[in-house]
Amino acid sequence: MQSTNGSDLSSKHQKQQPPPPPQPQQPQWMPNQWMGAMQYPAAAMAMMQQQQMMMMYPPHHYMAYNNPHFHYQQQYQQQQLHKQQQGSNSDEVKTIWVGDLLHWMDETYLHSFFSQSGEVSSIKIIRNKQTGQSEGYGFVEFSSRATAEKVLQSCNGSLMPNTEQPFHLNWASFGVNERRSDAGSDLSIFVGDLAADVTDTVLHETFSSKFQSVKGAKVVIDSNTGRSKGYGFVRFGDENERSTAMTEMNGVYCSSRPMRISVATPKKAFGYQQQYYSQGRQASNGAVEQGLHSHNDSNNATIFVGGLDSDVSDDDLRQPFSQFGEIISVKIPPGKGCGFVLFANRKDAEEAIQSLNGTTIGKQTVRLSWGRSIGNKQVNLCRNSYSS
Repeated sequence: MQSTNGSDLSSKHQKQQPPPPPQPQQPQWMPNQWMGAMQYPAAAMAMMQQQQMMMMYPPHHYMAYNNPHFHYQQQYQQQQLHKQQQGSNSDEVKTIWVGDLLHWMDETYLHSFFSQSGEVSSIKIIRNKQTGQSEGYGFVEFSSRATAEKVLQSCNGSLMPNTEQPFHLNWASFGVNERRSDAGSDLSIFVGDLAADVTDTVLHETFSSKFQSVKGAKVVIDSNTGRSKGYGFVRFGDENERSTAMTEMNGVYCSSRPMRISVATPKKAFGYQQQYYSQGRQASNGAVEQGLHSHNDSNNATIFVGGLDSDVSDDDLRQPFSQFGEIISVKIPPGKGCGFVLFANRKDAEEAIQSLNGTTIGKQTVRLSWGRSIGNKQVNLCRNSYSS
């Protein structure tokens, strides 16, 4: 009886035990796939691995906002984007323009000074492509924006070593290794009648205070004397502002003298001769041959001025040319529509042709070329070509 009762108690106890917890149901799509996969063990193994991967990582489109990894990843991406943006503008914000340099100053001179204030990445002094002489300005690029800003604030206006000339510094509009567009010369103006004390900086500030697109200004310096030749160029980034400046700034005082403004012709090695004869203004084959012959004569310093306004006097013609150097004589044959300017120096005559060809003297645009003499032959060519 006892054993029977013990068996009954044991059986009753087993019946009172709670049922095991229900197993999590698989998604409805699992049984059908597993039924097929059981026939192919390799496929079953691949499906198990895929299921485990799905449990480890959320879908690509999901990321919990309160997930600490989300904030770290977002912060990291923002930092990287900020660095890339800084890097893309590094040339622009780390380069300083240095103006009013003396003709003997080179890259070594600038490096010895600026390297004391911070790490210098590169230095470039702009030189004339024909003569190799310094144009009086250059660019210094530093390793960081902070270093460049510190140098700009502390050194601008301080004296250059071994001189009584102050540094004139400004932020550069492009980096040292960037190539300036050749189209920039098409947006330049010629500025004449400058006072002797006008520097690159003064000329730049005179125009940039009224026109935001001003990219640079250059006063031409005599390489022998180190003094201004009384003229310069201002480069714009906007064609409308350049046109407005030619109208509004002509006659405006820069320092102690009013400026005379005209269009700047591109500087090309003796390109003015080709430009002159490519305009369909040739008088004859003889005129072309004469001009080329005079061009090859290194002793010739006579400039032929064609298309001259009949109201222009000898003094009127002398005035724009006189700022390029010593003039021996000016001659305007009466009623011929042309003139001749004889310089004492061939180099000064070359610069005058490069700068004044295509500008306006009086009320007409003049065309310049080399002249042989003021003899009858050239006067007759002048009359046939340019008289109205």
